[in-house]
Amino acid sequence: MRGAKPLPLIIGRKPLLEALDQGTAVEKIFLLRTATGDEINKIKKIARERNIPISQVPVEKLNSFTKAQHQGVVAWTGLINYIDLQTAITYVVDEGQVPLFVLLDGVTDVRNVGAIARSALCCGAQGLILPTSQSASLTEEAIKTSAGALHKIMLCRIPSVPQAVDILRLNGIQVLGTQMKGSIPIYETDLSIPSCIVMGAEDTGISKDVIKRADHLVRIPMAASFDSLNVSVATGMILYEALRQRIMATK
Repeated sequence: MRGAKPLPLIIGRKPLLEALDQGTAVEKIFLLRTATGDEINKIKKIARERNIPISQVPVEKLNSFTKAQHQGVVAWTGLINYIDLQTAITYVVDEGQVPLFVLLDGVTDVRNVGAIARSALCCGAQGLILPTSQSASLTEEAIKTSAGALHKIMLCRIPSVPQAVDILRLNGIQVLGTQMKGSIPIYETDLSIPSCIVMGAEDTGISKDVIKRADHLVRIPMAASFDSLNVSVATGMILYEALRQRIMATK
């Protein structure tokens, strides 16, 4: 995140509660590990309800954000708004579209997230799913890299990847885990049906939960033994195959 501008701050317990009551978009909340009280409990409750990530940190971390009296609470205001995953799926279906989502499993680089959002929008995906943990905060750099796509595609924040997978499958959406050694080449996968592509971090790949829960594990065939693709590039390649198949299905 070198060179990224910090997100605007909300400092203090009451200012944060007022912002939440007013519907202000909040990207992340930082709480002092030892903070207690009714206001702290209310902040935690609202954060759980809205899938806002909370990080419990030492006082030194909070002091690094601001010299003001923070009362053990600092939050980043969000530059974009999120939508509930079930609401997003229902909207897509009601519009008569075939669902195509991308779920990011441990992708933390804001530039990769921005680039993925750009490719997703161009290839017809309706939504990008981001878990509250192990996920990049959507800063100005992410929005810039996305060329504005992060303002145009539906963004769904969900507590965990397994929960997202469960919701997708309950709605009849196939979940495709991506691996370098996946059993099915991407061009042999039916992407014309309701689908969600799960992309993992470049170093660790998709999580064990996804490997266990995915309907299929797919791969991008490589022409050489050098088998490393940037996650945003790989996502774009898979999404283009989905777009190609869907265009062909309408002919």
